[in-house]
Amino acid sequence: MNISEKDISRIVGEVIAGVNTARTQPATTAPIATPTAAKTARAAVLVEPRKLEIREFPIREIGPDEILVKVEACGVCGTDVHCYKSDPFGLTPNVLGHEGTGEVVQVGAKIKMDSVGKAVKPGDKIVTSLLETSPDCLIAKYNPAKSNLSDDLKVYGLLPDEPNNHLNGYFAEYMIIRAGSSFFVVNDMSVELRCLIEPAAVVCHALERAKSCSGIPLNFRSRVVVQGCGPIGLLMIAVLRTAGVNNIIALDGNPSRLETARRLGADELINYKEYSGIDEIAEKVKSLTKGLGAHWGFQVTGVPVAHANLYRLIRRGGGICEVGHFVDGGECAINPHRDICSKEITLVGSWVYNSFEYPSAYHFLQRAERIGLPVSSLVTHKFPLDQIDEAFQVNLRQEGIKVVVEAR
Repeated sequence: MNISEKDISRIVGEVIAGVNTARTQPATTAPIATPTAAKTARAAVLVEPRKLEIREFPIREIGPDEILVKVEACGVCGTDVHCYKSDPFGLTPNVLGHEGTGEVVQVGAKIKMDSVGKAVKPGDKIVTSLLETSPDCLIAKYNPAKSNLSDDLKVYGLLPDEPNNHLNGYFAEYMIIRAGSSFFVVNDMSVELRCLIEPAAVVCHALERAKSCSGIPLNFRSRVVVQGCGPIGLLMIAVLRTAGVNNIIALDGNPSRLETARRLGADELINYKEYSGIDEIAEKVKSLTKGLGAHWGFQVTGVPVAHANLYRLIRRGGGICEVGHFVDGGECAINPHRDICSKEITLVGSWVYNSFEYPSAYHFLQRAERIGLPVSSLVTHKFPLDQIDEAFQVNLRQEGIKVVVEAR
């Protein structure tokens, strides 16, 4: 076969062109699968105190400013338990659950990113925070950093039932995140850590409240008492350790929880059941704090008498942060002269959190795990939605630490 130089040049050119074309063509990939939304969803409805019913509801179409989430799991909070026992907020019938997380199924046309600017799409793992407060709320209007004190603060799982939307809480298979809500994409976190973000925001807020008090150290050399080693108390210990506090005293009556407190950063453990009363406990704390008492005390029990006792454990010029009383547990007696005035005690309250503290919460959890604090181990029990009654009973019996309900 006779091939001219012209033919050779043409063939070589075609081969080179083909190679270059192959290099510039993008590789073909399979399309990303997106979750399929169901038409109905089961939800655990609190119909009256101590009575939960699994009901099935239609899933309405979402609006352009809303997101449909397929729930994965939700922690049982102490507030859920209070609602379960007595409906203190008068919400029944309603779907509880606010420590939850799930997978995005549908995103409204107007939503492009989460509350910190991350792009959001179907398949992303997210957590939600608060709905916006009313434009008429003067506290939120004139001091946005205090919007958590708004009288009309709304939290998912603590909302009344609505005729066109029953999926207002995480104890369900699906939930609708409505317009005005803050939400965060957290794809790089385990489901256990995601279920801890909401309670972690509570302790991050408490830490900032305490740090806002000038003149009282809260640093490497501070001596701090954490009173109560339930889920919030244990996270309080972890956030203090993560923030650099090296002298933490955990106070509780449950030996198992005290050992967990040690793993999460407590240096000293006090089981109050081993002492005859607050006088002996106060002497023990003084022996651990150079005879002076703690610089700071965080009250995380929700028991009124515990709040009254805490003043006895704090040194003159120290501070107390009240974190535990999210519902009205009653009153306690203190001596204003002895407990506050003569010691110049600084007392600060801490009420839930602001939505902008959610990023601090999930970064705290990630940092805690990196430095060896096993915060994800706080999730000790998991129950399917059908067994939510048992989940509440385990919580009431204090058999675990963080009980989680999975939407399965």
